Amino acid sequence: MRVRCAFPEAMPSSSARPPACLAPVALSLALLLHLFLSSQAGDRRPLPVDRAPGLKEKTLILLDVSTKNPVRTVNENFLSLQLDPSIIHDGWLDFLSSKRLVTLARGLSPAFLRFGGKRTDFLQFQNLRNPAKSRGGPGPDYYLKNYEDDIVRSDVALDKQKGCKIAQHPDIMLELQREKAAQMHLVLLKEQFSNTYSNLILTARSLDKLYNFADCSGLHLIFALNALRRNPNNSWNSSSALSLVKYSASKKYNISWELGNEPNNYRTMHGRAVNGSQLGKDYIQLKSLLQPIRIYSRASLYGPNIGRPRKNVIALLDGFMKVAGSTVDAVTWQHCYIDGRVVKVMDFLKTRLLDTLSDQIRKIQKVVNTYTPGKKIWLEGVVTTSAGGTNNLSDSYAAGFLWLNTLGMLANQGIDVVIRHSFFDHGFNHLVDQNFNPLPDYWLSLLYKRLIGPKVLAVHVAGLQRKPRPGRVIRDKLRIYAHCTSHHNHNYVRGSITLFIINLHRSRKKIKLAGTLRDKLVHQYLLQPHGQEGLKSKSVQLNGQPLVMVDDGTLPELKPRPLRAGRTLVIPPVTMGFYVVKNVNALACRYR
Repeated sequence: MRVRCAFPEAMPSSSARPPACLAPVALSLALLLHLFLSSQAGDRRPLPVDRAPGLKEKTLILLDVSTKNPVRTVNENFLSLQLDPSIIHDGWLDFLSSKRLVTLARGLSPAFLRFGGKRTDFLQFQNLRNPAKSRGGPGPDYYLKNYEDDIVRSDVALDKQKGCKIAQHPDIMLELQREKAAQMHLVLLKEQFSNTYSNLILTARSLDKLYNFADCSGLHLIFALNALRRNPNNSWNSSSALSLVKYSASKKYNISWELGNEPNNYRTMHGRAVNGSQLGKDYIQLKSLLQPIRIYSRASLYGPNIGRPRKNVIALLDGFMKVAGSTVDAVTWQHCYIDGRVVKVMDFLKTRLLDTLSDQIRKIQKVVNTYTPGKKIWLEGVVTTSAGGTNNLSDSYAAGFLWLNTLGMLANQGIDVVIRHSFFDHGFNHLVDQNFNPLPDYWLSLLYKRLIGPKVLAVHVAGLQRKPRPGRVIRDKLRIYAHCTSHHNHNYVRGSITLFIINLHRSRKKIKLAGTLRDKLVHQYLLQPHGQEGLKSKSVQLNGQPLVMVDDGTLPELKPRPLRAGRTLVIPPVTMGFYVVKNVNALACRYR
């Protein structure tokens, strides 16, 4: 807030006006006289100071939140995860039973786990129990394949709580696997840049491992089926999908389904286009395929998982919604912020980039609401950069600004679920690296899961207003979102509110809680980069303490920093954090 007062000044006559150069001297004399008279009168109040025009001053931002009713309520599984089918190709699927990997995934539950990506439409199912034993001779691949048999026989520990198959993999096996994955990564990149993809074989045993990982981690599996298997008349060939579905039913696997991945790219990838109306018919065919199978007669179906909503993609979605809008339980699309040519870390801090998602949301909502008003919309496969991301950038602290703003913006605009591509092993956009170490976006996601509930609250801010200039859009560098605190977090009573704040300014910002938030206790969870690399760091600290997994392979306790009631929040420059306002007794947050 700004308070402006003028000094008392004598009013000289026009005939006795001093030269302009003496104006500062006259002002100083008047100030000294005022100070003398005030001290004689015993006045000890601070003297109001008139600021020179154009001089910037620090602004105190007043913040309040509407607590009576939520503006939106998103899915309990709002922040969800994705695994790319490339883990079959590079061998990491065999290591999903890792205790450390399961522990990290459990930290982000409850959530959906989508198994899908560019290679979805080259996936073929074979109901063979163990074709790997006869493959290859001595070498890393040979030993890795046969090592899985040893795991099943001896090294599998029974998780008594869930009855899961959890393994402790020796370091030598992980090292061999990383060598193999590095070689395969080059092959996969070559396929991606040339748009020529080889088929992937998913065996029954591989599906068992995938489902075991999802189930043990508390994640609900969504399986994307191959939509590019086509009959001569361009209708979907469902033979391989039916075999997979029947096998899953025989194992009583609780799975939801999708068909295909980015169908708008089929002409480029396969030389055969599938329009929206045909894709809609394919989804109806999939629905009819599932209905006779008892366990899947009411299984959820999601799609069409289109790409960025350009003109041709919107036309595809329009045709799909006309035919199958009522068939799917949620309409899905994908978003990639940057085309992969990022070379500067500051590119992740551009407000114009952060705002590109908002326009895409409106385009998707317009089409969906035309045919099925109120239908749930999901953003599936969100990534910061394409082509697997950019090393030392997409997996750094700086990328977290895009990710956290995505979560806040999507919830505010009514998107029901956002699925992060990828949880593990996909370029550099992943949450967990190949050493099974959590990256900055993982810790950000963990804090979000622990603190943020599904109810979205309206934020009211004073002190940020700027007059718009003609033809110029105001893009705020201070972004504030508010939710009811997660009811799964038993450290906070119902009625508490969690703010998450992004400060892209190069200066700190001061926020004073007002209205219903005034004089309440606040717990701060400030996430900053750890180490000398700054924004490029791949490790983070919470309230000044480095975040690392505990030696026994468990997640650390996320300890807040209590702030004194009524204290002004000071947000450091270029940081992000969560602030739980305790005991607000918000009506919108007291009930589920």
